[in-house]
Amino acid sequence: MKMLKTAADMIKVFVLFTGFTVLFYYAMIWINSEYENYHRYDKPEGAALKVVSMEGDEQGSWFNRLIFFYLNGE
Repeated sequence: MKMLKTAADMIKVFVLFTGFTVLFYYAMIWINSEYENYHRYDKPEGAALKVVSMEGDEQGSWFNRLIFFYLNGE
């Protein structure tokens, strides 16, 4: 009798685990489909301003940009 109850509990856990795994999988598919057509990099509309401008064509500007990136993370 004890062995039958243990087997039933194991089946319950397996069914719950499988159910939640399938639910999580379909939730990830739904979230992916929601954001698949989300255009983050569209050109801005209206009176948008350019935020970053490069200062001239100096020699070694790539090195200065690299140092700036390492120091500020931008």
